[in-house]
Amino acid sequence: MTKVEVKKLHSISGHKDCVYVLEQGPEENTVFSSAGDGVVAKWNLDDPENGRMIAKVPASVYALCYYAPRNVLIIGQNFDGIHLVDLESKKEVGSIQTGTTAIFDIKVVKDRIIVALGSGEVQVFNLTTLALEHQFKATDKSVRALAIHEELGHLSVAYSDNFIRTYDLSTWKLINEIEAHKLSVFAIRYSPDGRYLLSGSRDAHLKVWDVFGRYALKTSIVAHMFAINHIDYSADSKHFVTCSMDKSIKVWDAETFNLLKVIDKARHAGHGTSINTLLWSKHNNLLVSGSDDRSISIWKITF
Repeated sequence: MTKVEVKKLHSISGHKDCVYVLEQGPEENTVFSSAGDGVVAKWNLDDPENGRMIAKVPASVYALCYYAPRNVLIIGQNFDGIHLVDLESKKEVGSIQTGTTAIFDIKVVKDRIIVALGSGEVQVFNLTTLALEHQFKATDKSVRALAIHEELGHLSVAYSDNFIRTYDLSTWKLINEIEAHKLSVFAIRYSPDGRYLLSGSRDAHLKVWDVFGRYALKTSIVAHMFAINHIDYSADSKHFVTCSMDKSIKVWDAETFNLLKVIDKARHAGHGTSINTLLWSKHNNLLVSGSDDRSISIWKITF
């Protein structure tokens, strides 16, 4: 079995509430974070003690999306809508009302902003005009996460009614639906090679779906003790990580789906409460995690 060494490099305590999102920044060594305090911050992984506030909004921010072609950071402010911040001018360049509901995820593809809402709606906006182009609703239960397969033109949507539904990115028609888990689906992620869709749920199971086999179930793993909150892949695509309400991060082999390492408080001075978000940076293979304990940790992972 592959030997994995883990070293905690830094713990950042810049937020005053639970950290919900980590998002890749414009430079390889930068990361954005957002939290329950309404603060959106930018961090340099080489100098993590000196973060910079990008924005402050009156409500929690569960969703961030950096769109490199426009150098725009899209911020989902709960119960208000989304805000677009131009990172060069450092000014807000647009805002969109999405209804008085939580915003759980934001993705951008081909200048279209796709927003996952607590009302069960998915809304699609034109990034240039900010006009609503399309919206659809499969259930009254929350839309928790989005994943895009650009090659196939698929948008997979994770719902709190335990289903994953996949839509065509051109027509927005339903392609496939799976009653994927026994409880709410909190995390979904396509593998970098596009072969698999991974899902994590409140039921603590990690499931792997065969994309080219009509999303048939490949494997189901009892991966954590409590809800799985997020999934991310390493830069070389050989490994992925999951994080959980059980306060642990787990490192997996992306080909065999074998568990390689558990990162937790007892063994690695990890987080003391639920871990909500992960970002596995290309910069020196650093793994970044954010938690309900209000901290952001930076880990060096060596194989």
